[in-house]
Amino acid sequence: MKKVGVILSGCGVFDGSEIQEACAALLALAREGAEAIVCAPSGPQMHVVDHLAGQPAEGEARTILTESARISRGEIRPLAEVGVHEIDAVLLPGGFGAAKNLCTFAVDGADCTVHPEVETFLRTAKAENRPIGAMCIAPVILARVFGADLSPQVTIGTDPDTAAAIHAMGAQHVHCNATGIVVDETHRMVTTPAYMLAGGIAEVFDGAEALVRKLLAL
Repeated sequence: MKKVGVILSGCGVFDGSEIQEACAALLALAREGAEAIVCAPSGPQMHVVDHLAGQPAEGEARTILTESARISRGEIRPLAEVGVHEIDAVLLPGGFGAAKNLCTFAVDGADCTVHPEVETFLRTAKAENRPIGAMCIAPVILARVFGADLSPQVTIGTDPDTAAAIHAMGAQHVHCNATGIVVDETHRMVTTPAYMLAGGIAEVFDGAEALVRKLLAL
């Protein structure tokens, strides 16, 4: 059974992992007979958003790992305690948490930095030839970590501003429809737009299924 490290960034589209994307990825892995090793970095979220009001919740603070545990029904490990030797591939769902908690793209754009635990894990995974998948906005993390050295091909759909930032970080953006995937065979990376472009949950699930099948094939 193949094992895939699924890196979450909290719980909720506006300040953590996009729940439908994360569930789509986990379901696709299960249906393909793979085991998800769900993990998240330590430390606080950038902020907490009231998802009903659509506004930051003043005075509230939550941690990335604790919130991510909501999605995985408590079955989660600190990213720093997961060894790359334990997994066959890596998968990063999207949501604003990927751009706020796993990196600073939401604030700094192309000048962003990546959470040190995430960057270390991804660089080690790449060095060990593990394929990497990313959904929605999460491909900007791959652009920041690997763009300057490898110039990988990734997609976030068709948004011109985000695509320009990806190019500025040294990666190559490829336009893609909501249910499609972009595969960089050379660098063993697979990306899909998910809710960067999808009009609903069905398209997200279709994209996640295609991504997972290719990720496992790599």
